[in-house]
Amino acid sequence: MMTNRSRTLYAGVTNDLHRRVCEHKYRLVAGFTSEYNMSRLVYYEATSDVRGAIARENQIKSWSRAKKKALIDGFNPSWRDLSEDFADADEAS
Repeated sequence: MMTNRSRTLYAGVTNDLHRRVCEHKYRLVAGFTSEYNMSRLVYYEATSDVRGAIARENQIKSWSRAKKKALIDGFNPSWRDLSEDFADADEAS
């Protein structure tokens, strides 16, 4: 899930999290995420099951804001931008 300074939430699915987060951060794709400056990755799940990932995305999207917030709070209580870890991983390789 991505968010912005106002903590608007966006849930999506991708086969390349690093690439997709960069597209959101730098507003490379027109739409909701660029309009609302969704630039912070605050939650993610990894799986190799595409159908399962899409089902999970739809499940999360159907939840109330409070339930989505609780999911993020449990995984990332400070709502830190988890994509900052990508830079650390890139520098290590």
